[in-house]
Amino acid sequence: MTEAAFGHGPAGEERAAGGATGPAASGDLGPADVPATGPTAGASGDAGSSARSAGTAAEASASAASAETPSTDVLIVGGGPAGLSAALNLARARASVVVVDTGRPRNAATLRSHGFLTRDGISPIELRKLAREELRAYDGVRVLDRSAVARIDADADGFVAALTGRAATASPVLTARTVVVATGLGETLPDVPNLRAFYGMSIFSCAACDGWELQDEPVALIGETSDLADRARLLTRWTSHLTVCTNGADVIDPVDEAELVASGIVVERRVIADLAGERGQVAAVRFADGSSLAVAGGFVRPTWHAAHDFLDPLGPETDAEGHLITDRSGRTSVPGLYAAGDAAAPGPQQLIVAAGQGARVAAVLVQDLLGVRTAH
Repeated sequence: MTEAAFGHGPAGEERAAGGATGPAASGDLGPADVPATGPTAGASGDAGSSARSAGTAAEASASAASAETPSTDVLIVGGGPAGLSAALNLARARASVVVVDTGRPRNAATLRSHGFLTRDGISPIELRKLAREELRAYDGVRVLDRSAVARIDADADGFVAALTGRAATASPVLTARTVVVATGLGETLPDVPNLRAFYGMSIFSCAACDGWELQDEPVALIGETSDLADRARLLTRWTSHLTVCTNGADVIDPVDEAELVASGIVVERRVIADLAGERGQVAAVRFADGSSLAVAGGFVRPTWHAAHDFLDPLGPETDAEGHLITDRSGRTSVPGLYAAGDAAAPGPQQLIVAAGQGARVAAVLVQDLLGVRTAH
């Protein structure tokens, strides 16, 4: 890593930054392609890490000291709203930034996202496209598409990331002063055969995002988790015509069921055979006994899982669900490692909240590198 004098990192360590200026565009990462345009730090992370790549990561780390190894101030792992928002704000603070993105967002099936000021109703894919276009105005940003991070190790100057995918063909290793993890979460839907045919079009996972479109309509809530009763209570904000379908799972206790029924919510414990509808619009829930429930739409409670195994060598603190534990500014328990968006506790949230967290992390990261505390 080319070195240049700088301030102190989050834990007071003396750090160094430097590199060569490169274009702000998607593409492969060559030895001189990562820009270092100003006083900030880089991070290394992985969007979709592969355990199969971990075996080569130690060899990659050993070569990181090479003068030809590309380096950056901030490595952002994940190219969703949190990661791209962090990249934009870091670029405006004259940091060199590398964004590593697999290109497989969890909300890829969603037709429209809501609640994002000036972009209400936009598709998540279009939102990412617009954000990428804005980043092209900044020479300090490089986006590595169809790429992932297999492993991140700490070194004397920050972090060493082993890359996989398209980026690895040009350079399998990247060094960074700081890391922002914005990988989001993976998810598993309940075991209903054709649920994915309607997911993101007429069956949704976020009540705050999509409740408005189903207000006062007959709605099914499908889930197999212990928080299903609370999610049902939340949905009554938008509709009183609600049936909770547990798909045979014993996840609602008698006390909760009595309360839900008293408020007009139906609790349906039968196993779901499949869903009926066409062109993404669900029309009915079909049960294993042959009966059916007519609906205009629905909500589902997926189970979510963390997507940051590449951080295992660093050992950051996580909560019981695997979300990275951070302070209010996005700092994890590892100095120089930050998290924003769904990857951080408490987990899933609206796109605009994730984007705001990315901007907040960017501001705090710059301040940490300079050893200052100020509002702006």
